[in-house]
Amino acid sequence: MTEPTEQTYYDRVGGHETFVKLVHEFYQGVAGDPELRALYPEEDLGPAEERLRMFLEQYWGGPRTYQELRGHPRLRMRHLPFKVTPTQAQRWLRHMNAAIDTLGLSPMDDEMMRSYMTRAAHFMINAEDD
Repeated sequence: MTEPTEQTYYDRVGGHETFVKLVHEFYQGVAGDPELRALYPEEDLGPAEERLRMFLEQYWGGPRTYQELRGHPRLRMRHLPFKVTPTQAQRWLRHMNAAIDTLGLSPMDDEMMRSYMTRAAHFMINAEDD
């Protein structure tokens, strides 16, 4: 007899397709925000979209593809080359919250995701506003 496994957040909210939608919607917002877009050096946002999707999937209990391909996330270290100010963090969070709005999550799952994204945005700040 096997033990029942607890469903992960990743599975509960719809798995891969949910995270594809979330990250795609987020980067649609980034693409239309010149000040935030300036933080993304690649002309094509596709690779950044893929990296964020893989990271979030792994964080929320999905496939560990991010770590297999890129190693430990080391988020602050990876973002140090970019000037992330409180204003930029708020812009990032505004687009992420708009993307979350498109998912139709349960109130509990919605709050969990927004809470994590808020903490993550503030954690990435590494410079003061000019």
